[in-house]
This record gives sequence, C-alpha cells and structure tokens, in this order.
Amino acid sequence: MPTKQITVPKFHTEAAEAKWWDSHPDAAAEIMKRALNSRNARRAVPLKTVTMRLPVLDIQTAQDLAHRKGLPYQTYIKMLLHDALEKERRSA
Repeated sequence: MPTKQITVPKFHTEAAEAKWWDSHPDAAAEIMKRALNSRNARRAVPLKTVTMRLPVLDIQTAQDLAHRKGLPYQTYIKMLLHDALEKERRSA
C-alpha cells in the first residue's frame, strides 16, 4: 500500500518554517518514522548509554518543548546536547 506523500513547503524565513513545523508535528513524526523504518536506516556512529541526574524542571521543559515538536523528549535532549557540543567544538 503506497504511503501518502508529505509535502513540505519552501519557506522564506526561519520563523515561517518554525511556525509550519510547530503546527504540523504529525508530518515531522511521520518523516522520522519512515526514515527509521527504511532499509537504509542505520546508525552512523556507535552509541553508548549514559545515566545522569537532571533538574526536574529541566526535564519537564524538555518534555514540553519536545512534545510541541512531535519528538520524544530524550531524542530532543540528545539533539540539543549534540548541537551545543558541535558549537563549542567549532569555537574552540
């Protein structure tokens, strides 16, 4: 059964793009689901499980923001950490 085509429009501003994605969390979730289920999906880097204690308020904030983006909160935290580390690495 063919899957429904997801059409992401072209955006003129970052704000317009953010607004569109915020109002279409189902599209982002479906795109991620399809990517993970594709035959070509594989991890580019090895992963290691870590445990850390975080302030409850930070976790609640991450859960809220991740929900707005249609993402699991742990994935969202991992994305934020990765982006921050890359930024620091580039500026070092």
